[in-house]
Amino acid sequence: MKISRLLFGFIIQAYLIIPFIIQSYASEPTKDPILRIENGTHTALIRRIGVDDENRFLVTSSDDKTARLFEISSGRLVKIFRPPIDEGNEGKLYSVAISPDGETIACGGWSGYTWEEIHYIYFFDRRTGRMKKRLTDLPNVINHLSFSKDGKFLAVSLGRNNGVRIYRTYDYTLEKEDNDYGAVSYGLDFSYDGRLVTASYDGFIRLYDKKFNLISKEKGQGGLQPFQVSFHPNGRKIAVGFVDTTKVEVLSGKDLSHLYFPDSSSFNSDNLSVVAWSYNGRNLYAGGMYYHNGKPIIKWDDEGKGSPVELLCGADDTIMHILPLKNGDIVFGTCDPYFGVLTPNGEKKVLVGSSNADFRDNFDGFKISYDGSVVQFGYKVWGESPCKFSIEDRNLELNPKFDPSLMLPITTSKKINITDWKYTYNPKLNGKELAIEQYEYSRSIAISPDGETFILGTDWRLRLFDAYGNEKWSVPGPGVAWGVNISGNGNVAVATFGDGTIRWFRMKDGKELLIFFPHNNQKSWVLWTPAGYYDASPGSDELIGWHLNNGKDKEADFYPVSRFRNVYYRPDVLSKILDTLDEEKALIAANKEAGRKQQVATDIKKMLPPIVTILSPENGTEISNSEVLVKIAIKNQSESPITAIKALIDGRPFSNQRGVLPSISKNNNIQEIKVNVPQKDFELAIIAENQFSASEPDVINLKWKGRVNTESNSILKPKLYLLSIGISRYENKELLLDYPAKDATDFANVMKTQKNRLYRDISVKLLTNEQATKGEILDGLDWIGKETTHRDVAMLFLAGHGLNDPRSGVYYFLPVNANLDKVMRTCVAFSDIKTTVESLAGKAVLFVDTCHSGNVMGNKTRGTVDINAFVNELTSAENGAVVFASSTGRQVSLENEKWKNGAFTKALVEGITGKADLLDKGKITINTLDVYISERVKELTSGKQTPTTNKPSTVPDFPIAVPIR
Repeated sequence: MKISRLLFGFIIQAYLIIPFIIQSYASEPTKDPILRIENGTHTALIRRIGVDDENRFLVTSSDDKTARLFEISSGRLVKIFRPPIDEGNEGKLYSVAISPDGETIACGGWSGYTWEEIHYIYFFDRRTGRMKKRLTDLPNVINHLSFSKDGKFLAVSLGRNNGVRIYRTYDYTLEKEDNDYGAVSYGLDFSYDGRLVTASYDGFIRLYDKKFNLISKEKGQGGLQPFQVSFHPNGRKIAVGFVDTTKVEVLSGKDLSHLYFPDSSSFNSDNLSVVAWSYNGRNLYAGGMYYHNGKPIIKWDDEGKGSPVELLCGADDTIMHILPLKNGDIVFGTCDPYFGVLTPNGEKKVLVGSSNADFRDNFDGFKISYDGSVVQFGYKVWGESPCKFSIEDRNLELNPKFDPSLMLPITTSKKINITDWKYTYNPKLNGKELAIEQYEYSRSIAISPDGETFILGTDWRLRLFDAYGNEKWSVPGPGVAWGVNISGNGNVAVATFGDGTIRWFRMKDGKELLIFFPHNNQKSWVLWTPAGYYDASPGSDELIGWHLNNGKDKEADFYPVSRFRNVYYRPDVLSKILDTLDEEKALIAANKEAGRKQQVATDIKKMLPPIVTILSPENGTEISNSEVLVKIAIKNQSESPITAIKALIDGRPFSNQRGVLPSISKNNNIQEIKVNVPQKDFELAIIAENQFSASEPDVINLKWKGRVNTESNSILKPKLYLLSIGISRYENKELLLDYPAKDATDFANVMKTQKNRLYRDISVKLLTNEQATKGEILDGLDWIGKETTHRDVAMLFLAGHGLNDPRSGVYYFLPVNANLDKVMRTCVAFSDIKTTVESLAGKAVLFVDTCHSGNVMGNKTRGTVDINAFVNELTSAENGAVVFASSTGRQVSLENEKWKNGAFTKALVEGITGKADLLDKGKITINTLDVYISERVKELTSGKQTPTTNKPSTVPDFPIAVPIR
């Protein structure tokens, strides 16, 4: 494990100095939508970080082609900056900086070369995410950016031997440049008084005066390749880290003369290439590829003269950047990728990690079935936390039992003997080196079942060779190809990549067929085709989306695929991909089977939802009035005008807003609305809608600092309205079940015990068996919609049969008088439930146990209906409901005579009674109930049933019960 990580750290640095890979060029960024992963964190290594002068914000840049702004105090994601991108390296951001005043984000890397064979620096407005400026004509990749302490200058380190440039920030004109460098430069820093120091792989550290004239140029004594440099706060010393040694050197800030080496005698391998002083200058910090129980950050006190102390920051891969904070803490970014805030004593105050599964070093755990439809992988390094996923069942099975039908990749055969393939530049076939790119690093291999071909996975590509070393095809990878396998029927290759995806490729030509992203929370996932047809676990269709470039001089837009759910949610298409080995043929076959008309190709750009940006007030603003004026910008690129604008408080409507005239056509518009707000701290979200879809919410946190009216109704306990429906005795005898009616009754009874506890009053409408006709259910939905106010909580419990219309995929709940030959007339459509949820003024919580089928192994089961789309739609931010579902995908939901309930309701009632008070704080919240139900149902069903809970990002955790002691 240690070796692979160290080599990985070395490669990502060495990669930047190789010649550019030959690729095709275009004069403008592509206008075609590009599917991208978006999980709220970076999916590739964090190259650089930056902080503003007040230490409010941290900005990060990554190979995933985004820069991200976080709130330092909490680690909360504030904004994503998206430059134009293209295939391959175009758009990878190697560098980022934030201006001292926190208003401007500068970033660059491999940026612009695809279109003009030059590189750009992009400047974004921190508040809006809009691109303000683009600097061009840079001759090579941008490795490091730094604003001067007064914000008047921006310094740039460039690739190869192109040296450094300094720009004036008031007009972005070139102030000075030094091209007399013998190799790439990765590091530079400004002193408090405006001097500049740089490092280069030519071995030299260079010092410039305030006018950026070179005043000293000295070879480092600590190593051959200086990587990063850092000025002491008083400007009298400079720390230097080297990529080829663990030595750290301290030089004079006046003339670069050698002063001393901090004690690194116990660090005898790898490097400490990244250096930073504490804000007060008393401590010196360093990190890099040095490995000891992870990747520690080394601290020396007494300005680097004290004994070294290892601070275990939690990093498992190379430390890429360290910066000081005013309060004495430090912030760092890593290759993992994640960032964190660390105290001088090593306390982890903030840690924000990747959501990727980590496929490194899983040579003995990456298995696939004969046809490639089932994969087994590990969420963690070395294949730890194993999981099995079936494309057909769409089911994650954690810690699966041994399955003899799953096979490891073949690595030896009679005709093919591959050696030196594991972590080398020079893999060999039958003793002869394979023809791959210079500096391309070999990672994985798999030989086809017939022994005639094999696939090599590298840092950059998948390559298919025949037994004589002739390359048959190669395809670029989205990251390091950590593992590769070939199905027993020889039809598909399956590979795990550094971006956390597992991908299926057609063996005959390398055509990509399917992509699977398993979130490292080990329950969320999304599976999609290159054209965007997808399925996702509840709450997970926000994990991918469409990136749309808007030219070279504008920020790109991003639209989650959930915004196009009605077109692209097609689990039936995914099920046929490995049978047809062709996406278009799979679509035709799925449409024919379901009796659907042939779907006409839809232009994403013609059905784009709006984009909303809150211009004011700013996040974290303190307010004292019950009415807030909110200024918003609405970008509407569709021909369809805006039809509605919604203001949400903690994810739900609070009161009517005023000042909006939804008449915005295709353009950017500024609007002002007045929103009535509660007398408490809260989260405000703004959403705009057109005929196609709703925008993603733009969210800010506001803090109440006004007087609290103690007589106001806003401080009273809420009232609970509960519509509880359960049907066991259907008129259609073939639909009979045992316990749904009892489930609904038991849940209603346990919630009644909350009167005068969490709720001031509870109003229940219970519909079971013959009472639960379609008419009564619709009346119940009408009742709960009318009665619930913004201070209240509305709950809907559904237990019984559900089904999906095979033609449209629409979900229906079956009332007691359901006629399966007349579904639309006799069953309750999802749209009726959705309309009710949308209209609810208060918090909305749904409990859904409607996956019922026949008798399985002596137990009644509930479940072949797929409710993923149902849950995902209800929990979209614009609908704002919290949904607890009894099972996921196509799982069955179990009920058993010894429980006298379904497993889901048994766990739910236990949790509400008090067992979900996991933190012993006298309250049961959405999150704690989720944890309890999830573990308890798996325990009751021996892992056969996996419940799920989905909560919109705009809805904070909140209590729904107190324990009954």
